[in-house]
Amino acid sequence: MSGYLRYAIYWLPDGALKSWGESWLGWSLSAGAPLPRPDVPGLPRPIEDITRAATVYGLHATIKPPFRLAAGRTEPELAQALADFCTRQAPILTGGLTLTDLDGFLALTPQGDTGVLDAMAFACVRALDAFRAAAPPDETARRRAAGLTARQEQNLQDWGYPYVDRDFRLHVTLTGRLPDAERPLVRDIIGPAVAPHLPRPLRLTGLSLVGQTAAGFREIGHHAFAG
Repeated sequence: MSGYLRYAIYWLPDGALKSWGESWLGWSLSAGAPLPRPDVPGLPRPIEDITRAATVYGLHATIKPPFRLAAGRTEPELAQALADFCTRQAPILTGGLTLTDLDGFLALTPQGDTGVLDAMAFACVRALDAFRAAAPPDETARRRAAGLTARQEQNLQDWGYPYVDRDFRLHVTLTGRLPDAERPLVRDIIGPAVAPHLPRPLRLTGLSLVGQTAAGFREIGHHAFAG
């Protein structure tokens, strides 16, 4: 399939975490299609409501945020550029993942020193930026409406997204933004459920090109780190 609305570069969990997370979110990135949801007793609202903002993106950590393809660029060229980047990149080891409250939503974040990981993410943003078309003005305005620091505003102008470089934090989103009263309850349910599936240590061995359809994102191709 081609002609996606937008593209992005993701790191995708695998193994037991992938199986649990895809079921929790109800979305398969490999198929670009919904999956049956688990029965999770005790949630304050239906699981579909709690995860709606995350579901269409799939279980992932964003490396290069979603972007429209620049004029004159093609999907095969983008895929080759990502493959070339991954060929030069060595696998990355971190301390593992932990469940974290990030500004009102729940996500898995890396433990330990993330300097090498963060450097890889920004290198990927820079290496593929020639493929990114400028975002529409309304999208840029929505980014600014959230309230940006001077550095984040500069990131938005330079790279099309505020949270790159020193403002980047790898995270695997598991919920949408939750009210304060709901967040501890949902965390108490997710925590024990996901804990057996969290890799320790965490080894990042490649990146995936994904594309956005009208229904959500799907994986186009995976490229292994070979540096």
